Amino acid sequence: MANISTLLEKINGGNNPVFQELYGIDSKVLKGQADRYEALMNEFVKTYGTDDLTLFSSPGRTEIGGNHTDHNYGRVLAGAVNLDNIAVAAANGSDTIRIKSAGYPEFQVDLSDLSIDESKFYTSGALVKGICAKMKENGYAIGGFDACIEGRVPKGSGLSSSASFEVLIGAIINELFNDGKMSAVENAIIGQWSENNYFGKPCGLMDQTACSVGGLITIDFEYPANPIVKEVDFDFVSTGFALVITDVGGGHDDPASQAEYASLPTEMKSVAAELGAKVLREVTLEQIVEKMPEIRKKTGDRALLRAYHFQGDNQRVVDQVAALENNDFQSFLKMVVESGYSSYMYNQNIFDVVHKDEQVVSLALALSEMILKGSGAWRVHGGGFGGTIQAFVPQDKLDEYVKTLEHVYGEGACHKLFIRSKGSVKLDL
Repeated sequence: MANISTLLEKINGGNNPVFQELYGIDSKVLKGQADRYEALMNEFVKTYGTDDLTLFSSPGRTEIGGNHTDHNYGRVLAGAVNLDNIAVAAANGSDTIRIKSAGYPEFQVDLSDLSIDESKFYTSGALVKGICAKMKENGYAIGGFDACIEGRVPKGSGLSSSASFEVLIGAIINELFNDGKMSAVENAIIGQWSENNYFGKPCGLMDQTACSVGGLITIDFEYPANPIVKEVDFDFVSTGFALVITDVGGGHDDPASQAEYASLPTEMKSVAAELGAKVLREVTLEQIVEKMPEIRKKTGDRALLRAYHFQGDNQRVVDQVAALENNDFQSFLKMVVESGYSSYMYNQNIFDVVHKDEQVVSLALALSEMILKGSGAWRVHGGGFGGTIQAFVPQDKLDEYVKTLEHVYGEGACHKLFIRSKGSVKLDL
């Protein structure tokens, strides 16, 4: 912990190694980040009246390989990105957590009652309470603290703003009360547990793990209670490619569209069930093909196509990791495109048939192919049906790509990112 003047001196207008590792080397960006932290520190002092504080950062994440594979116990490839949530925090010596997020009223969590309250489902307070409950159950110390949080991970962008928030809270409690002894993977597991049990949303572990661990990671969910997380040693920055996530909008919350989304894991599992298994990870493509005449009578053809996608994308993650570890970036890019085509043709999560006239993702992919074919890569990002697409864009085409996509989807729709090496951390300036 340190006071504002000491921290500002160390930040040095963003000109320090910690900031460069988190935000890159663009001097204008670094100065903007320094101003951002200074403003949040001043807000903290104004709100909570103490000048002895600690700084934290938690990244968003991008799914790079394995589209809709995790819910059938498959593999994924994901990375932490340089859009983050930051926090200024300090222990307050009480049994109350007070959190003020930019643009939202303060909320409080009473640590004397850590029971599940279903009336508080889908609230930030419920997430914080669940994290505290699970950390305490796991033998960690918890305590009251004050925090001001400012987020740059866009909600609805497919970059996992909620997971970033969860592991940010875990990192704060870990550092303030446990000397940082909890591992990044355990922080992720606790965040997921809280989202499942206290927030009321079933979710996998990919988002929290990528945000917590940082860098580029591959996760194998074959045994979901004990996923295997492996860091991938590859420097994306050195490739000269930008990772661009474009917000294309679209998507619907009506029951018919929700049923379309829910059909993805359901149909995949229906194919597995016809082979006596729970999920597709437990069967092979050869087994599916052998029994295909009988299976299609029960599940229909789309379910089989989605099972085919799962088998292909699950293996593709292994091949993508191998390509990166062998520094074969061109082979990696080729597989990104293959994953995108598989998602479009077989998994069929690019547009929903209920709103077939609205094909925002399809159009964005077509524009991406027009500009990047033969030089870059493009694919749907995340769940699909609307939301975002992902592209790896060479620097000499970056301006053209952004200009074209924003011409259609609006200024600010494109987010130019890089994979950052740090996950959810205390800033050791």
